[in-house]
Amino acid sequence: MTDAPEEHECAWRERALQLEAEALATQARVSEMEAQLAELRRAVFGRKSEKMPTPSQELRQQGRRVDPAKTQATRAERRRQKAELPEQRIEHPAPAEQCVCPKCGSQELSPLGEGEVQTVYERVPEHFIRHVHVLQKLACRCGEYVVTAPGPRRVGEQTSYGPGLIAHLVVSKCADSTPFYRLEKACKRAGMPLARSTMVDLFHRAADEVEPLYEALMAHIAAQQLVQADETPLKMQSKASKGYLWTFVTPQAIGYRFSGGRSGQTPVTVLGGGSGTLVVDGYTGYNRVCTPQQWERAGCLAHVRRKLFESRALAPEDVDVALALILDVYRVEHDAKQAGIVGTKKHLAMRQSASRAAMEALHSWLLEQEPKWPPKSGLGKAVRYALKQWAELTVCLDDARVPVDNNASERALRVVALGRKNEQAKCGAGRRSIDLE
Repeated sequence: MTDAPEEHECAWRERALQLEAEALATQARVSEMEAQLAELRRAVFGRKSEKMPTPSQELRQQGRRVDPAKTQATRAERRRQKAELPEQRIEHPAPAEQCVCPKCGSQELSPLGEGEVQTVYERVPEHFIRHVHVLQKLACRCGEYVVTAPGPRRVGEQTSYGPGLIAHLVVSKCADSTPFYRLEKACKRAGMPLARSTMVDLFHRAADEVEPLYEALMAHIAAQQLVQADETPLKMQSKASKGYLWTFVTPQAIGYRFSGGRSGQTPVTVLGGGSGTLVVDGYTGYNRVCTPQQWERAGCLAHVRRKLFESRALAPEDVDVALALILDVYRVEHDAKQAGIVGTKKHLAMRQSASRAAMEALHSWLLEQEPKWPPKSGLGKAVRYALKQWAELTVCLDDARVPVDNNASERALRVVALGRKNEQAKCGAGRRSIDLE
């Protein structure tokens, strides 16, 4: 019996092709579910981050130590800062019963120098104080003129709270991620009952006062040649939609901007009048400002590394090859930082040689892996994300000022994530919305 020709068509062949397509689809679905299961297992049973040994840790493991001079300089700086703290000298006289010589019985003991000095660092608890301002009033004997001395400047009209207290609320909320419900408890313990509604009102008044400074800050950021940007969601009270807090980071400043959505209008509002290099992740919302006339887009190698790490359970040996190549890039950044040459021509030369070789090897690995993994699998998504962002990922190889990742803007949003977590702790497991007060 002879085999059927290739162009032969019959129900059996059509059924075989259909089953083959279904098998491929099932394989892709299984790979996707395996990736999700691995991620869930890591989230529940493993470490919450994708941390692997940092370049510093890796170098220590390889016998290369961090510069001891830098460590000594850091310790010296800490000692200097402690020495500048306000000093309060407390004299401790010797007990009278011990001021008798056990040999001769004499009580005429002479001091030996200034005594033994011991330093103890202590914290003085903060406290609230009530300032009573008495404004002098003068009247003319004719009875036609009365003058009152000017009072203290207030933050807004008809408020009984001073700028120091309001600044404390703003710093605690924004810089220390302390929710107002915790501040309410802390103020009450300190003897200063302060309702959360009052805190919110004072918070908004402070925003009105510093708005000119904020506008100047955002204009300064837009005028820079290098900006890193990122965004994170925030739930808004009594609203189903999400709000977003955006951060724009330069080497000199950090700016935040809240918006009711994640559209590209926020980057346009902040950066629309500037030009330079914008370091971001793969979110398309930044495309509106990343044009030939405005901002050149640079990618984030940390995002590529994170996505590969999250899919590592599917092919540990293969993924470890890529992670090692990425580590080679970070090793160059580590060595440049240790040598104090970040952003210089020497740093660029290191990137042009060692970093470019590692990135070219990583690109070859990505091209090799792309046909091996279904597009919807975890590793398939990670590989295709990196390939799609490849032009942006290699911008740093030609400009030493451009960082290899966007970690600076992510670090700037950590305080927001911590505050969101603290608010969620208040909400409890049964509540669906977050009270941003």
